Amino acid sequence: MNQHEKLNYVEFAAKDLQSTKLFFSQVFGWEFVDYGPEYTAFSNQGLDGGFYQADMSCQVSNGGALLVFYSKDIQNTLSKVTENGGEIVLPIFEFPGGCRFHFTEPSGNEFAVWSETA
Repeated sequence: MNQHEKLNYVEFAAKDLQSTKLFFSQVFGWEFVDYGPEYTAFSNQGLDGGFYQADMSCQVSNGGALLVFYSKDIQNTLSKVTENGGEIVLPIFEFPGGCRFHFTEPSGNEFAVWSETA
């Protein structure tokens, strides 16, 4: 449901839309709807959004926002990320209240996964 003045949608650049779609489908079970050859959308993932064709990517090191997934089994999620072409850019580390790791998907966008326990 759309809520007044609440975050509603996020968009990312993607160098390779097909590889990005395949990665998120295999790792997180996402489904996509294509709107032409240069845009694809996802929904029902906590925040709706899409990927558009561009030779850029979102990374924390250059000031990009970091979207963080939650996992009940962070080791399993890390394995799925690496088995499906994701690159770990920050291995699992602990912080007060949990742990997390950062990864890039095939188009280079950086995300993180957190859990209460390793």
